[in-house]
Amino acid sequence: MPGSGALSDHPTLPVDGGLLTRVKHPLVSSPLAYRPSRWTRVGLVAVLAGVAMVYAALLGWQRQLSAQLQQAVISGRIEDCLRLSDQGKTLAWLPGARPLEVGPCLRETASRRWRNGEWAAALRLQHQLAESAAGVPDDRQRLAAWRAERRRHGLALFQSGDLAGALAALAPLQEGEAGAESPERPLRQIWERNRQQQQRAERLAQQARWWEALDALNRIDHPWWRGQIAPLRRRVEARLAQQAEQDHGPDSHGELPDSVPLDQLDAAVRKRISAGMGEWQAFEQGCRELGGRVVEAGPESACQR
Repeated sequence: MPGSGALSDHPTLPVDGGLLTRVKHPLVSSPLAYRPSRWTRVGLVAVLAGVAMVYAALLGWQRQLSAQLQQAVISGRIEDCLRLSDQGKTLAWLPGARPLEVGPCLRETASRRWRNGEWAAALRLQHQLAESAAGVPDDRQRLAAWRAERRRHGLALFQSGDLAGALAALAPLQEGEAGAESPERPLRQIWERNRQQQQRAERLAQQARWWEALDALNRIDHPWWRGQIAPLRRRVEARLAQQAEQDHGPDSHGELPDSVPLDQLDAAVRKRISAGMGEWQAFEQGCRELGGRVVEAGPESACQR
């Protein structure tokens, strides 16, 4: 056939009764045609071997740190113990790495600092231990006991009148307590309220407003401040007793009727002053409630029936 020589080098395949010529194209190749070069394979093996060596070295370092940590705990080298614990944390991400036993380290360090009076540091470490995976129920109980001891000591100082000492003793309780209210604010509020009532009682006593002075003294609820106002209370109560005696004696108006019992009048007046009523209004209403009337008895007013 004409031109058959041009196609004689290409094999043909029968398709639908005809002939299909299979032509080799220079851009078409078999999927298996690519083979990495020898140097590429060598480089890949070298990289993997390097990664494996680094991983093995890190694991070895982690195990070495664990052994050193145990020795530091046994020998009592607390600072080394903490340093090794911090280094071990940087390797915790390694697959297959064993966690360092930081529990004994933190436990011993917290106990030692507590014995040395480093309350804040001790509570911080003990809280860290109690909240960690290394913590045990005894660690949480010890933390609660330490907090309770600090609280009792601080409140005892506060009751004795040492405000600064109480605040210093209670300040470490904030360690590890996120969002905990500082004990300073409520203690200062109690202290200031009692101080103001003491000053108010002094001022009212100078003005001879004995009922109001007594009410201010009765509002003082702090033990130390109660001791401070004891002389003033005796003076105020003495003047009220003197006023009651005057209510029973003669004056410029002649013999006065019987006075309302002082203890009953005192209770009635205190009740009204405590409710926010003014001194004079409380005195008048209390007197009327007990069936009396307010009269002038010398320099003072009295409640007579």
